[in-house]
Amino acid sequence: MLLRSQLSALADELRRLKAGGQRNVSVSTETLEQLRVAVKSSAEEPTGSVAEAAFHPARRPIAEPAAIATVSQATPRGAVPAAAVHSASIPLTGPVILLPEGDKSARRDALRELVLNDPVCRAHVHPGKKIVVGVGSLDARIFFCGEAPGAEEEIEGEPFVGPAGQLLTRMIQAMGLKREQVYIGNIMNWRPDIPGSAGGVQIGNRPPTTQEMNYCLPYLKAQISIVQPDVIVALGATAAGGLLGAGTFKTLGEIKGRWHEFARTPVMVTYHPSYILRNNSNRSKRGTWEDLLKVMERVQLPISDKQRNFFL
Repeated sequence: MLLRSQLSALADELRRLKAGGQRNVSVSTETLEQLRVAVKSSAEEPTGSVAEAAFHPARRPIAEPAAIATVSQATPRGAVPAAAVHSASIPLTGPVILLPEGDKSARRDALRELVLNDPVCRAHVHPGKKIVVGVGSLDARIFFCGEAPGAEEEIEGEPFVGPAGQLLTRMIQAMGLKREQVYIGNIMNWRPDIPGSAGGVQIGNRPPTTQEMNYCLPYLKAQISIVQPDVIVALGATAAGGLLGAGTFKTLGEIKGRWHEFARTPVMVTYHPSYILRNNSNRSKRGTWEDLLKVMERVQLPISDKQRNFFL
């Protein structure tokens, strides 16, 4: 079962890279040898179903998150300890979010407490690491949405603080804005684990599963309802699939640069900053920048001739 989980995580990552436009990956001889040994040692497990499940997974639509209700007082913190929730036990749908009446700041604070004390989130966050909630201006006109926290994010408890986040900050600045003027979040509130990581130390990231995203989507919708942005920018294929529905597209190219909708808010899909870091070419940069120009036009930000000609 461990090999099955590892292969599934590997296949998810390869699909994410393919959807983002990646066509080739490099694998070291040492890694290939480790895979060979792992497969040999697990020979007693049926292999045909593993390969089929890993490379031809069933596509399940993401359920519409539960509606967000408003009550006079915030729901009390969950009293269920993290240990009471099995690590593999994730409900098919997320919680119903109950927020207090009041201004945006009060509602944001109440939501943050709900997320940080959510028993499922607490059960899945890595030991010594942090649950991650979105940050930024509560009056932001642009909401940047990624898929899930990475290594740096689960340490800091803030989305997009690693190399990809630093690039995102520069992209925002190129739009004539400051990071503090936008809102940045992820669909997921914890870093998805890779089962069987050597020594308990996770190297690399895996895309969240549909079930994981289903659970966290109500928290994302609650953030959107508080901020009420004019536009959501979906960063990468996984985030786009989480917002628009799994199975609604095969490659990112089918939906990139076009307007879509989530939670009654226009959505622009573009490359994830990590894709640009891996494919450091003017083509990938210009492709992303053209999408951001459409966002700038949508929210009526001033655009100079210099900005229009970036990466040409």
